This record gives sequence, structure tokens and C-alpha cells, in this order.
Amino acid sequence: MAHIDVQHVTFSLPDGRVLLDDVSFRVPDGATAALVGANGAGKTTLMRMVAGTVAPQEGSIVVGGTIAVMSQFVGQMTDGTVRDLLLLSGPAALRAAAAAVDEAELALMDDDGEPTQMRYAHALAEYAEAGGYDAEVLFDVVTVAAMGEAYESVRWRPVSTLSGGQQKRLVLELLLRGTADVLLLDEPDNYLDVPGKTWLERMLRETPKTVLLISHDRELLSQAASHIVSVELGAAGNTIWVHGGGFASFHEARADRFSRLEELRRRWDEDHVRLRTLVQTLKVKAAYNDGMASRYQAAQTRLRKFEEAGPPIAVPREQSIRMRLSGGRTAKRAVVCEQLELAGLTRAFDLEVWYGERVAVLGPNGSGKSHLLRLLAAGGTDPEPDQRPVEDVVIDPVSHRGLARLGARVRPGWFAQTHVRPDLAGRTLLEILHRGDAFRSGLPREQAARALDRYELAAASEQRFDTLSGGQQARFQILLLELGGATLLLLDEPTDNLDLASAEALEAGLAAFEGTVMAVTHDRWFTRGFDRFLVVAADGDVYETPEPVWSGW
Repeated sequence: MAHIDVQHVTFSLPDGRVLLDDVSFRVPDGATAALVGANGAGKTTLMRMVAGTVAPQEGSIVVGGTIAVMSQFVGQMTDGTVRDLLLLSGPAALRAAAAAVDEAELALMDDDGEPTQMRYAHALAEYAEAGGYDAEVLFDVVTVAAMGEAYESVRWRPVSTLSGGQQKRLVLELLLRGTADVLLLDEPDNYLDVPGKTWLERMLRETPKTVLLISHDRELLSQAASHIVSVELGAAGNTIWVHGGGFASFHEARADRFSRLEELRRRWDEDHVRLRTLVQTLKVKAAYNDGMASRYQAAQTRLRKFEEAGPPIAVPREQSIRMRLSGGRTAKRAVVCEQLELAGLTRAFDLEVWYGERVAVLGPNGSGKSHLLRLLAAGGTDPEPDQRPVEDVVIDPVSHRGLARLGARVRPGWFAQTHVRPDLAGRTLLEILHRGDAFRSGLPREQAARALDRYELAAASEQRFDTLSGGQQARFQILLLELGGATLLLLDEPTDNLDLASAEALEAGLAAFEGTVMAVTHDRWFTRGFDRFLVVAADGDVYETPEPVWSGW
């Protein structure tokens, strides 16, 4: 039976803070369980403990069956080949055997003597014993399914030539078709376009494997997860609550649970006060009535046992993220594109975006969506000085023909999908806010701390930007947009790394924003808040649709 059984696991950080406290849950055979919770709450650490790469400090973890792991790095790999990517996602024994064959082949190029040939023959035998030739058959099936080409044709292709989505699809095809009984998938949907996500949802519903995944994509959670394993924030360490009804009923069930816990705590407090009052009353009476002494002692014993048992489970702390994206009035036409053609990507198109509109930019990976946002983020074709980006970020130029122009008083604020911000790297969050920049006034330390607290970043105030988690970097970028006074928000996949509470806070912030929003997104849930849908198709056409379009581009 392939299952995951976590019992009474505790894990503390190097500074002594308890990250996970007495965590217990079970993922049954054949279930797909989603591990959700706040950024930095310990989801990836817990996943690594299940994988066996991190040891729990207390408690036990039992996994029935063989394990295969997809780590967060998939989609960001720049070194090596397609073969290397597939080997990295397979068993360690297979990687070692393949490396031995490679070394022996290199040795044969310099020396073809009998000892070297014997070493090569031994390496091939070890490779076969490790399942190398069976793996190559599987690799061929995987590359045909994911890339439409045979393994022999693509095995030496640099992985840097693949998009993040292609890397993800290759590894997911490998794991879902492989022999492992238990899959541990950390952010498997990041970098996938919507057809890729719907494929993943279908495969997760159909697979007989036991799956534990981390994801913030609410549509994928709704479509694929049979169990929700929620990491709940606690002052003495984070805990786990398991909801077995799927994501559709998760929020309601969680709210009901919180209400029950609050009621239990209220009753406990009332009983505690009543017992303490009874003890004090009997103490007074026993002072002048010897017949009350036994009742006083019994009441003391009862109070002691009551306090030793302790209160019921504390109500978990909920994230309180408050985004105050203010914006401001601009010209009626915020963005105007006339016969705009992104070199090598799109045909010429016209576009007008009016003040206050919410435009979702849709389309397949590599079609030019991010290029369009980058062009507008730099101020367009010939920007005025006050239409430069609100931050010091350097934006790579976008080769184009035609015209892209921003309206009067339109100041663009850009959210970068990759979070690569050389202007922020090496600086702490407090330092960035305190110094300010050309468009954003520096904040006093206390005011900066309050701003970080609104974004649940107070604990990371002394961390450097480049050491933050992806979700924390995303929240901080949004905070900078808030403080910079942008009136046109250009958001490139803003919800990719945001936890559920942060994504909902962003939606609330955008609803209150007095300005214009254009967002590249593959988040089907997120697009529900938009009123226009611009498709940048694979064939170069750019057109609008009345509703979101997720395929046939």
C-alpha cells in the first residue's frame, strides 16, 4: 500500500524557533493531497522530511512504496542537457551509473587499452543493472509526449533552450509514467500554461499513485486534490489540519473549525473562572467552618487537574495581509498601441486600454506576452520622463515597430515574473524602504516596519531580498508598487508564488486600486476579476475575446 504517514513530527529552525510542532497526518493509498499554507510556514521543509533529505527532530515518517521527487528548481535549470534533466529526476543509483559510463567513455577517447575497455564494459553492466536501458525507453516515451521528438534527437539539447514550462512537462511526464509509488511535487504547476495545467489536473485525477503536492493554483487544487493538508500558523510552532473534502469546501470547513475552536476556548475560559471562583469561595468558608475543608481540598484538586489538562487547541493565527494599492486619476486612454509589432513575435495590432480597466493578457508560453508588458513598463516607444518605471529596475529593451504610448499622468509599475531584481539584490527590506528611490520617498524605520507588517514581512525585515522565498519576494514587489505611486500596474504572473491568503489579498487590493491593470496570467481563478481579455497567440495574432480563452491559441 503506497501511503504517507507522518506522526508527531517537530522541527526547529537554527535560531531555535519551532517551525513545525507535533505535526501528524496521513495520505492514503492513491490519494492526491495538497499541502497548503502561508509562504514560509514550513511546507517545503515538511516535503523534504517526507522525501528523506531532512531529518525530523522528533516524531516519525513512514512512506509505503518508492518515492520520486520534483523539486522547485525544475523550470529554472540553465546548465546541462535534456538527458541531465531527466537523470536528475530519476533514482540516485541510475544517475551514478550514467556518470560512470560517461567517465569511461571519456577515458576510452584517450586510451583504448584492455583495462580501459574492461572499465567501460563494467560501467555498461552496472548501468544495465541500475535500469538504464529501461529508463531510456521511458525517456523516449516522455520526450515524444512532452516535445514531440524522440529521445535520441533531443538528449543532448541544452536544457537552457527549453522554456520553464517545457522543463516542467518533461519531468512530470517522467514521474507520472515512472515506476515510483509515491510522488512528491513541489509547485508542479509553476511555468505551465493553461493547457499544461489542465493536462496535469487530468493526470493527477487518473493516476493510481499516491501524490503529495505543494501548489497555490486554486483552480488546480479544486480540480485535482482529494485531500487538503493545511499548515496552520501558531505562536509556539505551526501545526497541521487535514480536510478530506477537497478544495471546494476547504474554506467553509476551515471557518467552521475556527468557530468551533473559539467556542471551545470560550467555554474553557468560563469553566476556568468558575472553578477558580469556587476554590476562593470554599477557601473563605473553610477558614471558619471545619466541615468545608474537605470540599475545599476537592475543589483544589479539581482545579489543578483542569489546568494540567490545559486549554483546547488554540485557534490558528490567520494571515492578515492588507495591500493598499491606491493609484490615481490619469488620462482616459491609459495605453495606446498603433500598428505595434513585437519583432519576431507578433503581427501588427492596435490596442486602446482605458483608465480603470482590468485587462488579462493570455496566450501560450513564448508568444510575446511578457515582451508587451516590458515595453509598456519602460514607458513605451518614446516615454516622457514621468512615464519611466516607478522603481530603479533596469528593463531590457523590446525590439518593436509601430507605436506604444502611455497617457498623461500614467506611471507604470512592473511586477517581474522571475523576481530577478539586481537593484534590490544584497539589500535588506528595511534598507530598501528606508533609502527610497527616484520616485519613492524613503520611510522612517518605524513606518517601514509597519508597512512590512501589513504584508506579513515584518519577521523578514533584516533579510536580504535575494534570500526571501518566492512568495515573500512577490509580496515585497507589490509593496514597492504600492509605495511608488504607480497608476498603471503591469503584472507578469503575479500569483505564481503567492500563497492563498496573499493571492486573495492581491485581488482585494486590485479591486480597490484607482488605476489601470494589465496582467499576464495563466491563473484561471485570478482572471475572474478582469473585464477584458487580450490574447497573444502563437501564430502572432493579437486579438480580444469576450471571455478567457485557454486553448486553441
